[in-house]
Amino acid sequence: MTDSSLRITEIFYSLQGESNTVGLPTVFIRLTGCPLRCVYCDTAYAFTGGQRMSLAAILSAVAEYDTRYVTVTGGEPLAQPVCLELMTALADAGYKVSLETSGAIDVSGVDARVIKVMDLKTPSSGELAKNLYQNIDFIGSDDQIKFVIGTNEDYDWSKALLTEYNLTERCQVLFSPVMGQQHPTELADKILQDRLPVRFQIQLHKLLWNDAQGK
Repeated sequence: MTDSSLRITEIFYSLQGESNTVGLPTVFIRLTGCPLRCVYCDTAYAFTGGQRMSLAAILSAVAEYDTRYVTVTGGEPLAQPVCLELMTALADAGYKVSLETSGAIDVSGVDARVIKVMDLKTPSSGELAKNLYQNIDFIGSDDQIKFVIGTNEDYDWSKALLTEYNLTERCQVLFSPVMGQQHPTELADKILQDRLPVRFQIQLHKLLWNDAQGK
């Protein structure tokens, strides 16, 4: 292991609130910094600040919790290039690692053992232009692509991309409502009406703890 370090906002233990491991006890490593400013962002506190930690210190903090699941998140974790080293070190240590990424930064260098949960930015996010569609080429069957939907336009745009990129044949696809903007029942009804082969999800952690930091 090198002496590389990362700026970390928080490391905490909670239930996974999203993805196909929802509900499982997980250690979250939240990296500081993000080049995007989505209008519905709920982790703006991670844009700045944090503390610099070595990879060894991060792994030591993770080892305090008795779980095999680790999620690397942000901010945008790939904005710090050493994140790639961190995820490889976690996988080498035997953890089941997932990465939550905006998809605005190249994912081609992510360790193949890491599950990528990539968020393609919908029109209402305000960051549609940041989508790096070449990243889809590096998404495999174990990975997931997420659409956060706040408007009818978002839904129609997301549905069109399913066809354009044949996404549901490539990986699991998640549709999630913007809480307080898109009513979950309305989104669920649309998915059923259109018979979309996607996974509907609500952010479990928000139902349990609202927007409490470290949950």
